[in-house]
Amino acid sequence: MTETRRHARRAGLAALVGTTLEWYDFLIYGTAAALILNKLFFPAISPVAGTLATFATYAVGFLARPLGGIVLGNLGDRLGRKTMLVLTIVLMGVATALIGVLPTYDRIGVWAPVLLILLRLVQGFGAGGEYAGAVVLSVEHGDQRRRGLAGAWAPAGFALATLLATGIYQLFLLLPDDQFRQWGWRVPFLLGIVMLAIGYFIRSGVAETPAFEHAKQAQVAKVGLFAALRRQPKSVLVVIGARFAENGFAYLFPVFAVAFLTQQLDLSESLGLTAVLVASAVQVAAVPLFALLSDRWGRRPVYAAGAIASALWTVPFFLLLGTREPLAVVAGFVVGFGICYPAMLAPQAAWFAELFDTTTRLAGFAFAREIGSVLAGGFLPLIATALLAWSGHWWPVAVYLGLLTVLTLVALAVGPETRSRDIDSAGTRPAVTTG
Repeated sequence: MTETRRHARRAGLAALVGTTLEWYDFLIYGTAAALILNKLFFPAISPVAGTLATFATYAVGFLARPLGGIVLGNLGDRLGRKTMLVLTIVLMGVATALIGVLPTYDRIGVWAPVLLILLRLVQGFGAGGEYAGAVVLSVEHGDQRRRGLAGAWAPAGFALATLLATGIYQLFLLLPDDQFRQWGWRVPFLLGIVMLAIGYFIRSGVAETPAFEHAKQAQVAKVGLFAALRRQPKSVLVVIGARFAENGFAYLFPVFAVAFLTQQLDLSESLGLTAVLVASAVQVAAVPLFALLSDRWGRRPVYAAGAIASALWTVPFFLLLGTREPLAVVAGFVVGFGICYPAMLAPQAAWFAELFDTTTRLAGFAFAREIGSVLAGGFLPLIATALLAWSGHWWPVAVYLGLLTVLTLVALAVGPETRSRDIDSAGTRPAVTTG
């Protein structure tokens, strides 16, 4: 029992730290896209068009994520969770650091955005397997009576990554504008090498999960994505649908809303980043709380409450931004991103893992989750910016997020409640629904 708990703690720490570092890599691009990349890589077009182009390259990273989910998820189901997670941290760390040394448009012309897109694709490919792998590792190692809490390590890492990425950019915004434009924006990307070294050290010391070892000893022939699609197509569709609201709101606040504050309301970049920073700190505390509630009340009720609360908060959120009062702006972010959103994020981790068998868990989870990411979060800043440009007002953005919420509520109604399922014995048989 002591050995089991030690492995569970180490797996949780690996999920927390690894997810923090890798999603720092992915999110730092979103922060930079909202603040500076349009001016450096797309300077020949208007500010609005440049923002659209930058968010388009942001979306490109999401297009690579399903492919990463297929390849890395199958690798994780065949060779082990640990092998895949070590590979993802190398991919994302190297790609992020290379963005930090990339020449801008005024140096190499059109090749600058082309290379930016290529590196963003590598980031997206690595991210396609990262989160699912971290969740599966911690859930399979964790206390099976509290899988919601065990799965919360990775979403808490996402919150910490947002806090870290935003906080570091906040520091470099203190530089004079010319210094930030010349070299200051690059340093947060170059820190990807440091993140890579730390994450690699931690993850290389984690043991493989008992559930995977049991399935491996059973010598199950069919593993991975195609087995998941054949045996559990409903689970795949439920995960995709459940992602719409959660992932849409995930990128409304730290990406689109920060750009909205600076470009539409002429407020300082510092205010937007401060609001995200405070909200992310609240989110770090909220994730384990909502995860524990999902262990007690079930995954779906907590998830649905978060989706509905997020949708209802959209209009007050934009009204608070419109006041241009710093305290009101921060309050809008804290309620939306710090409290409502993590009620979806926290129970999602364990629920998605529980929907699949051990032999298809990583591939099915990763692929379905990343398809949802492409359809929701990847295009959210681009679509929201286009809607804003078309209407001149934020109300179409609120309507669009409401539609995403409806799709998620449908998926929650169709999907099973899984908190009582025995996932360790699910390596050789189809999933069963438990209430």
